Amino acid sequence: MRWEGQKLDSDASDALPGLARISNLIRSVQTPEFASVTFHEVAAKSALNRVGPGSAVPFGWTINPYRGCSHACVYCFARPSHRYVEFDAGNDFDSQVIVKVNVAEALRRDLARPTWTRQHVALGTNTDPYQRAEGKYRLMPGIIAALAQARTPFSILTKGTLMRRDLPLLAEAAKSVDVQLAMSIAIFDEELQLAMEPGTPTTAARLATVSAAADAGFDVAVFMMPILPFLTDSAPHIDTALARIKRSGATRVTYTSLHLRPGVKEWYAAWLHRRRPDLVPRYRSLYGDGAYAPTSYRRRLAHTIEPLIEAHGLTATPEDPGTKGATTRARARDLDGDCRIATAPGADAAQQHLETLF
Repeated sequence: MRWEGQKLDSDASDALPGLARISNLIRSVQTPEFASVTFHEVAAKSALNRVGPGSAVPFGWTINPYRGCSHACVYCFARPSHRYVEFDAGNDFDSQVIVKVNVAEALRRDLARPTWTRQHVALGTNTDPYQRAEGKYRLMPGIIAALAQARTPFSILTKGTLMRRDLPLLAEAAKSVDVQLAMSIAIFDEELQLAMEPGTPTTAARLATVSAAADAGFDVAVFMMPILPFLTDSAPHIDTALARIKRSGATRVTYTSLHLRPGVKEWYAAWLHRRRPDLVPRYRSLYGDGAYAPTSYRRRLAHTIEPLIEAHGLTATPEDPGTKGATTRARARDLDGDCRIATAPGADAAQQHLETLF
């Protein structure tokens, strides 16, 4: 969500250029088991992020132990957040990962404040708390324990099978607080998944983690997000995906169509030009210079996926029920008839660039 709430005070003169404005940088680390990835370890002053006013999400607080993500998903909506520390939204997002090594300690301080009212806290809303680095840093056990001890309900959305390691802790926490678990699985074609999500566990491994969580007593949701136009939106692909989801023991499916904000759109368009140039004209027609697929496409997607969800005995929970899986901002785009994405200073030049992407 908003890393600005985690901003630190002074400069670290020996840091990489993108980190020069951040204080409390402890060290930058490279290890053989994480080829081409650099971890920048920082000590944060707080762990809880307040969700900004007007957000459509059903929670008010988030925790993000990592910034950047080695999952390297081409379509990841969180890519623009890396620009806050002057890293780019492309390769840097995948390879320059900031780690809040003291996040559990900072969280315990946050939760001990007299003003804390035990509101729901969401993890996995920006970058994945169970990305591969979690196997090294083991931040989540401390976070889970702190939330449970403070009687604070929480949810976790992840693509990481490392969540399986913590299922005993999560089951123990669920005895005293509401704990919601969801697995993100956007692609059910092995070759395409490897091409678009090169750092993620396989779809089969993620479904096995869903099964393990269901066996541990959790009501698990699968997020089919995003549905990728002309790649994963066909009825056969969706039908196969839902059958596998049902067999895994999940009970609910959340879906939404792909949206391409500035910072994501450039990266995704470059991938299309390299790997699927045949789809470039179709994406140009569908998205134009906007971030969202048009209402007509989103309605067609809903008419395809919702009957299949019902047929497989699953419950559909669209990201935003008012638009059947699209977001509130997409609805606003449709209402004012303007597909352009621009508000910030200098946006005109950026907009001209976006218009040439597809």
